[in-house]
Amino acid sequence: MEIDQKKIYSISDLRYLMERLRDPEIGCPWDIKQTYSSLKEHTLEEAYEVVDTIDRNDFEHLSEELGDLLFQIIFYSQIGAEEGHFDFDKVISGVTAKLIRRHPHVFPSGTLDSSNLKVGESSSNSINSEWEAIKEQERLEKGISRGLDDIPMALPALNRALKLQKRAAQTGFDWSSVDSVLSKVDEELSELKVEIDLANTQGIEDELGDLLFTCVNLSRHLKVDPETALRRSNAKFKRRFNTMESLVDGGNLSQYSLSELERLWIKAKDLD
Repeated sequence: MEIDQKKIYSISDLRYLMERLRDPEIGCPWDIKQTYSSLKEHTLEEAYEVVDTIDRNDFEHLSEELGDLLFQIIFYSQIGAEEGHFDFDKVISGVTAKLIRRHPHVFPSGTLDSSNLKVGESSSNSINSEWEAIKEQERLEKGISRGLDDIPMALPALNRALKLQKRAAQTGFDWSSVDSVLSKVDEELSELKVEIDLANTQGIEDELGDLLFTCVNLSRHLKVDPETALRRSNAKFKRRFNTMESLVDGGNLSQYSLSELERLWIKAKDLD
């Protein structure tokens, strides 16, 4: 089958395609049996592929990855329509209304055709304060009275820790300086060493978690995104390890002693 690569398809075409794929009589068996839960893993994978493409500055393939992520939204919306919960139009309408509501400095009368304020009339600080106030009102309207309850449990642990800390800091519950956080890092590290000496498995896990949580706090005070920092370190380790493999015949590092591997690592760092 030959596909016309020059044809320009629309969002309506994609929605129709999804309907066809889910058609119980003539659709695709794999697509028909998918559920909200079965799609979760695919959605996370597609989101991470978008992030990875951006990190690699691979803009040639970014539109493709964004399309894959968009398809996930179309997929969920089709299931929602079939079950009578919501459809794609409701998804679009909901997010549009929410963004209009959260940007009163752009849409002062609460409609898309509002006239925006003059540039500079609203400061970044006032905009951020208003944004948080609006979000807080939305939480109250949803019946969320506790400040941390709406932070998703499914977030990656580093990102969730950062969001928890930011939300708590809005109440004034925060460290006063970077030095204070560094002291807490030292304290948590000392407590971890105690549990290691005791060979207390549960204690080690608890204290290691506290140490990681405090390191996220440190990154927040240093205005460094911990997820980005760790991704860069992962990429750096992979790059240097690949260099180590390229420095030996056949790329097999398992035949070398630890001291030899350390020398290769130092050489890889020098070449990086």
